[in-house]
Amino acid sequence: MKTRKHTSSGGVVFDEKEGRLQVILISHLNLKGRLIWCLPKGSVEEGESLQETALREVREETGTNGHILEKIGRIQYWFYSRQEASKIFKTVHFYLLKYLNGNTEDHDGEVEEARWVCIQEALGMLAHSSERSILEKATRTLNAQQHHDSSSSQTSPQ
Repeated sequence: MKTRKHTSSGGVVFDEKEGRLQVILISHLNLKGRLIWCLPKGSVEEGESLQETALREVREETGTNGHILEKIGRIQYWFYSRQEASKIFKTVHFYLLKYLNGNTEDHDGEVEEARWVCIQEALGMLAHSSERSILEKATRTLNAQQHHDSSSSQTSPQ
């Protein structure tokens, strides 16, 4: 059986909305026609960096623009492509993106819906455990940043 490697990149877009940290999830129909929720991601195009792909895919799939703060990590998995009649080893690189602008209604046709969701709800909605682990890591990073920001603003002058 043929095998090949595939590289994708995506992002966890976050913002504080209604006093709580929220992220954007996207939904699409799986092969069985069921709606599943995922993080935005897609294929690296020729000449594109992983960061450029993450920004482009977030824009296309969520209708929003973000600013990359840092790389969160990567996931890897095997799947079978009927279209290519081969097994594919896929690596997806994920970045943490601070929301800048845009509207989730402006997503492309590959996506059924793009929606802002509070992080705890998002963890329960994600279809794949590997993406849940990415969101958990992003949450720890954001919580550490918030703690650092609040403790540095509470220091009293000498």
